[in-house]
Amino acid sequence: MNKIIFLLTGSLMGALASCGPNYVFEQSYPISKQEWTYRDSLNFNFSIQDTSKVYNLYLDLEHSTDYSFQNLYVQIYTKFPSGKRLKEMVSLELADKAGGWYGDCGSKWCRLSIPIQEGAYFNAKGNYAITMAQYMRKNPLEGIKSIALKIEDAGTTRSSSKN
Repeated sequence: MNKIIFLLTGSLMGALASCGPNYVFEQSYPISKQEWTYRDSLNFNFSIQDTSKVYNLYLDLEHSTDYSFQNLYVQIYTKFPSGKRLKEMVSLELADKAGGWYGDCGSKWCRLSIPIQEGAYFNAKGNYAITMAQYMRKNPLEGIKSIALKIEDAGTTRSSSKN
Protein backbone atom coordinates (compact mmCIF):
# COMPACT_ATOMS: atom_id res chain seq x y z
CA MET A 1 0.00 0.00 0.00
CA ASN A 2 2.83 2.41 0.86
CA LYS A 3 4.43 1.77 -2.55
CA ILE A 4 1.19 2.72 -4.31
CA ILE A 5 0.86 5.94 -2.29
CA PHE A 6 4.54 6.74 -2.97
CA LEU A 7 4.10 6.16 -6.72
CA LEU A 8 0.91 8.24 -6.86
CA THR A 9 2.49 11.06 -4.87
CA GLY A 10 5.58 11.03 -7.08
CA SER A 11 3.47 11.02 -10.25
CA LEU A 12 1.32 13.88 -8.98
CA MET A 13 4.36 15.95 -8.00
CA GLY A 14 5.93 15.35 -11.41
CA ALA A 15 2.74 16.36 -13.19
CA LEU A 16 2.40 19.53 -11.12
CA ALA A 17 6.04 20.47 -11.71
CA SER A 18 5.57 20.14 -15.46
CA CYS A 19 2.56 22.51 -15.36
CA GLY A 20 4.72 25.56 -14.54
CA PRO A 21 5.98 28.10 -17.04
CA ASN A 22 8.11 26.73 -19.87
CA TYR A 23 10.84 29.37 -20.20
CA VAL A 24 13.02 29.00 -23.27
CA PHE A 25 15.16 31.90 -22.04
CA GLU A 26 15.68 33.43 -18.62
CA GLN A 27 18.40 35.84 -17.55
CA SER A 28 18.59 38.15 -14.55
CA TYR A 29 20.82 41.11 -13.74
CA PRO A 30 21.40 42.38 -10.22
CA ILE A 31 21.71 46.18 -10.20
CA SER A 32 24.89 47.22 -8.41
CA LYS A 33 24.17 49.15 -5.17
CA GLN A 34 20.49 49.26 -6.30
CA GLU A 35 21.44 52.26 -8.48
CA TRP A 36 20.79 51.89 -12.21
CA THR A 37 22.87 54.35 -14.21
CA TYR A 38 22.52 55.43 -17.84
CA ARG A 39 25.74 53.62 -18.74
CA ASP A 40 24.61 50.29 -17.22
CA SER A 41 22.70 48.75 -20.13
CA LEU A 42 21.37 45.23 -19.70
CA ASN A 43 22.07 42.86 -22.60
CA PHE A 44 19.96 39.77 -23.22
CA ASN A 45 21.12 37.48 -26.04
CA PHE A 46 19.07 34.45 -27.05
CA SER A 47 18.46 32.15 -29.99
CA ILE A 48 15.12 31.20 -31.54
CA GLN A 49 14.98 28.04 -33.65
CA ASP A 50 11.23 27.42 -33.92
CA THR A 51 9.40 30.24 -35.72
CA SER A 52 6.05 28.43 -35.55
CA LYS A 53 5.77 28.78 -31.77
CA VAL A 54 4.05 31.57 -29.87
CA TYR A 55 5.93 33.17 -26.98
CA ASN A 56 5.22 35.45 -24.02
CA LEU A 57 7.90 37.92 -22.93
CA TYR A 58 8.08 39.12 -19.33
CA LEU A 59 10.26 41.47 -17.34
CA ASP A 60 10.71 40.52 -13.71
CA LEU A 61 11.62 43.53 -11.65
CA GLU A 62 12.59 43.91 -8.02
CA HIS A 63 12.47 47.43 -6.57
CA SER A 64 12.55 49.14 -3.20
CA THR A 65 9.33 50.07 -1.42
CA ASP A 66 11.02 53.49 -1.16
CA TYR A 67 11.30 53.81 -4.95
CA SER A 68 10.34 57.40 -5.77
CA PHE A 69 8.25 56.91 -8.89
CA GLN A 70 5.04 55.20 -10.06
CA ASN A 71 6.73 53.83 -13.17
CA LEU A 72 10.05 53.14 -14.80
CA TYR A 73 10.83 54.35 -18.31
CA VAL A 74 13.20 52.14 -20.27
CA GLN A 75 14.58 52.17 -23.80
CA ILE A 76 14.43 48.74 -25.36
CA TYR A 77 16.64 48.02 -28.36
CA THR A 78 15.97 44.81 -30.29
CA LYS A 79 18.44 43.38 -32.79
CA PHE A 80 17.07 40.74 -35.18
CA PRO A 81 19.04 37.96 -36.93
CA SER A 82 18.95 40.03 -40.14
CA GLY A 83 20.84 42.82 -38.37
CA LYS A 84 17.80 45.12 -38.34
CA ARG A 85 17.42 47.13 -35.12
CA LEU A 86 14.30 48.44 -33.45
CA LYS A 87 14.16 51.01 -30.65
CA GLU A 88 11.15 51.53 -28.38
CA MET A 89 10.59 53.54 -25.21
CA VAL A 90 8.38 51.69 -22.69
CA SER A 91 6.82 52.79 -19.42
CA LEU A 92 6.79 49.96 -16.89
CA GLU A 93 3.98 50.63 -14.44
CA LEU A 94 5.03 49.74 -10.88
CA ALA A 95 2.18 51.31 -8.89
CA ASP A 96 -1.45 52.33 -9.31
CA LYS A 97 -2.56 55.99 -9.34
CA ALA A 98 -3.08 55.93 -5.56
CA GLY A 99 0.53 54.82 -5.04
CA GLY A 100 -0.18 51.18 -4.21
CA TRP A 101 2.59 48.92 -5.45
CA TYR A 102 1.82 46.16 -7.92
CA GLY A 103 3.33 42.74 -7.35
CA ASP A 104 4.42 40.94 -4.22
CA CYS A 105 5.79 43.39 -1.65
CA GLY A 106 7.49 42.92 1.67
CA SER A 107 8.68 45.62 4.03
CA LYS A 108 11.68 46.60 1.85
CA TRP A 109 11.28 45.12 -1.64
CA CYS A 110 8.59 44.50 -4.25
CA ARG A 111 8.77 41.80 -6.91
CA LEU A 112 6.75 42.26 -10.06
CA SER A 113 6.40 40.32 -13.31
CA ILE A 114 5.41 42.61 -16.17
CA PRO A 115 4.18 41.16 -19.47
CA ILE A 116 5.91 43.16 -22.19
CA GLN A 117 4.57 41.10 -25.09
CA GLU A 118 2.16 38.19 -25.04
CA GLY A 119 1.33 36.05 -28.05
CA ALA A 120 4.55 37.07 -29.79
CA TYR A 121 6.25 35.16 -32.52
CA PHE A 122 9.64 35.45 -34.16
CA ASN A 123 9.73 35.62 -37.97
CA ALA A 124 13.30 34.37 -38.37
CA LYS A 125 15.46 31.67 -36.84
CA GLY A 126 18.68 32.86 -35.30
CA ASN A 127 20.22 35.06 -32.68
CA TYR A 128 18.33 37.96 -31.14
CA ALA A 129 19.60 40.64 -28.77
CA ILE A 130 17.54 42.83 -26.49
CA THR A 131 19.29 45.70 -24.75
CA MET A 132 17.56 47.67 -22.05
CA ALA A 133 18.61 51.04 -20.64
CA GLN A 134 16.97 53.12 -17.95
CA TYR A 135 15.38 56.26 -19.39
CA MET A 136 14.34 58.23 -16.33
CA ARG A 137 15.32 61.83 -15.63
CA LYS A 138 17.38 60.74 -12.63
CA ASN A 139 20.87 59.29 -12.88
CA PRO A 140 21.61 57.13 -11.02
CA LEU A 141 18.13 55.79 -10.51
CA GLU A 142 17.92 54.50 -6.94
CA GLY A 143 15.84 51.60 -5.69
CA ILE A 144 16.07 49.08 -8.55
CA LYS A 145 17.49 45.80 -7.23
CA SER A 146 17.27 43.44 -10.22
CA ILE A 147 15.76 42.99 -13.67
CA ALA A 148 15.21 39.74 -15.56
CA LEU A 149 13.93 38.89 -19.02
CA LYS A 150 11.94 35.68 -19.39
CA ILE A 151 10.69 34.22 -22.65
CA GLU A 152 7.99 31.61 -22.22
CA ASP A 153 6.87 29.05 -24.76
CA ALA A 154 3.12 29.78 -24.75
CA GLY A 155 2.35 26.19 -25.76
CA THR A 156 0.70 27.06 -29.06
CA THR A 157 1.84 27.49 -32.61
CA ARG A 158 1.09 30.32 -35.00
CA SER A 159 -1.09 28.15 -37.22
CA SER A 160 -3.25 26.93 -34.31
CA SER A 161 -3.43 30.39 -32.71
CA LYS A 162 -5.11 31.84 -35.81
CA ASN A 163 -8.19 29.64 -35.38
